[in-house]
This record gives sequence, C-alpha cells and structure tokens, in this order.
Amino acid sequence: MTPWLTLIGIGEDGALPPAARERLSQAALIVGGTRHLALVGETGAERMAWPSPLQAAFADILARRGERVCVLASGDPFFFGVGSLLSELVAAEEIESFPQPSAFSLAASRLGWALQDCAVISLHGRARERVIPLLQPGARILALSWDGDTPLRLASLLCGRGLGDSVMTVLQAMGGPRERRRSASAWEFDGRGVDPLNTIALEVVDAVGARVPPRAPGLPDDWFEHDGQITKREVRALTLSALAPRPRETLWDVGAGSGSVGIEWLLADPSMKAIAVERDPARGARIRANAEALGVPHLQLVEGAAPQALTGLPAPDAVFIGGGLAQAVEPCWAALRPGGRLVVNAVTLESQAALCDLSQRYGGALLQAQFARAEPVGRFRGFRPAMPVVQWRAVK
Repeated sequence: MTPWLTLIGIGEDGALPPAARERLSQAALIVGGTRHLALVGETGAERMAWPSPLQAAFADILARRGERVCVLASGDPFFFGVGSLLSELVAAEEIESFPQPSAFSLAASRLGWALQDCAVISLHGRARERVIPLLQPGARILALSWDGDTPLRLASLLCGRGLGDSVMTVLQAMGGPRERRRSASAWEFDGRGVDPLNTIALEVVDAVGARVPPRAPGLPDDWFEHDGQITKREVRALTLSALAPRPRETLWDVGAGSGSVGIEWLLADPSMKAIAVERDPARGARIRANAEALGVPHLQLVEGAAPQALTGLPAPDAVFIGGGLAQAVEPCWAALRPGGRLVVNAVTLESQAALCDLSQRYGGALLQAQFARAEPVGRFRGFRPAMPVVQWRAVK
C-alpha cells in the first residue's frame, strides 16, 4: 500500500530533512502539539493541535485515510511516542516515519553515557513510583518528565527511600536555543524554574539501609503492610518460581491479601500485568499502598469475591489462588490461556486434601515444603518449624 500517514520527528531547533519537508508541503492535514506546529511554520495545510487525551484525535486522523496526513512528534515517534499508538490502528505499510534523535539519545550524548547501558523510562502521564524498580545501586536512568515539577518530585522520592546522595541532572529543552542543564544530589536539588520540557538523568548512589527491590523474588515480609494474610517470603519465592512469569503476561492473584504475589510478579518485568482480586476493603487499601511503595502502582485491584469478581477480566496467563479455593479453581481454570499455570498453596489438612483431588482431576504436580526459623529458647536458640505447605501447580 502507498503510505498516507507520515510521522515526522522534530527537535527544538525545528530542523527537518528535505524528505520530511516535502511531505509537509504535500500534506492535507498536519497534526501535532502547539509547539511543534509553530516550529514547522505555515504550509497551507489544515492543522490540528492534539487534544487531551491525544487519542481523541485518532478518529479524525483515520477519517482522512487516503489523503496525505503528517503527524509531528518529539524526536523518535516510536520511542515512547505517538507512533506505537497509531501503529495499533494503521498498518505498517500505510505509515512512513522520519525520526530524529530521541530525548534519551540527546541526554546520553550530552553526558557521555553509553545509551545501551542506561535504563530508560517515561514519567510522562505515569506515576513517578514506576521508577522504583530501576533504582539499583550504580544504575544510570534516563527519564522523560511530565512537567517542570517532575524532577523535584523525583528528588523527594529518592530522599524518602534513603537514596538522597544520588546525582540528578536535568536537561532542559535539548537541541534548541533554550537548552539548559542543572545537576545536584537529590538532597540538594532546587526545583525552582525548571522548564516543563525536560529529561532527567539519574545516577543512583546506594546507601546502607536503603530499600532497593532485589531482582530475585522473595521480598522481606516487613516490606508489605499486612494483617497476617500474606504469603510468607520463602513460600512466595517458591510460588513465583512455579508461576514462571514471562514478559507481557497477565496474572490473576485471587484472594490477594496483601498483594505480595501480584506485586512481585510485576517486578519481574515492566511489561507484566497483574490483577489482584480481594473482597476485604481494608486489605484492598493495603494492596494499593503496597503496590505504590514498591514501584508497581499499575497493579489493578478488583474488589469482590470469586467467582463473581472474575467476570469480564482479561484472560490470564497465570493464576495464583490465595483464598476462596473451593469457589475459584473451576472459573480460573476455565479462563486460563492454553499453556497457562495455576498455582495454589494449602496449609490445612482439608485444603491439602482438596489439592490432592484437584491434581487427580486436572493433573499437575504436588510439592510439600516446610521452613524453620531460629528463635530464642531460653539462653539458647533453636529452629521453630512453620506449618508445612502443600503446593499444587498445573499447566493447562
């Protein structure tokens, strides 16, 4: 097909390659932010500034299929840009793109950082807490800001987590005449007068006692707010291993309690999705607080009991049932995608017997695990065993 939709990356200097300029001169419609439209100047074409949300303009763009339409974007349209959204609606054969260096590329070149060694994230329209999983000792992070207040909010988050010695560099309006740079530790950062168009470069400096999420599953239990209804650390590590998270997969955490399993599922990869199903409102509030504190505020919470609360949810690739075993297994198994994993832990004899029956009905494997912790025994110490846990894992 002949491309009719042209995506044009543009920098702060307004410079464009000749081919992009030619497409603009041929365009019947040009769509972009107010700043971008001003940079390209008048061409005689109809113009449309992005509404909020910008998806509201997509129907008008699609209605012009077959005409020459140009969409302006900052830098690379396919790097945290509008290109990925439009490509869900328009076939690749109908699109041509003229990218410019992204803000990440510009920031790395200004600082002399190897871009492939940096973690990149967009905080544009996203919660700042999503940066938390990236706050690893020695990490270099490049983050797109939402506005001029984003750097100060990020500095506050770092200080609150004991990472105030980390160095922040804010690069403003890169590539144009207004380009500026300021650097300081998070403790010392002055957020006054930051240009809304900015990118944050962060060098993480670790400190003893800082709460840094490890890459392996099994976060300490005291990192979660809970009322005792929590899958304990060692059992949780076994559970995540059995759930076997893979990029872009969705988990149902049914009877989520503190949300610990769903939260650690999301920490496995930024592309993961998780839905926590919990009928107790007080526990639901704790789940939200835990998800935010550990950097996964996008954990979806559904308040209600299975099976009713499961209706209409996107099909899962994995399911963990932490509560409501009798009511949840059948609808969860029915909803599970082929190749999906179902994991249930049981402590009581009655629930363990139910797992034995389920393993005969659906197949899968049974595992018994027991852990013991050293505790004081008078002047000495001894291992006090916890109750044994039976785990059932089945693959559909």
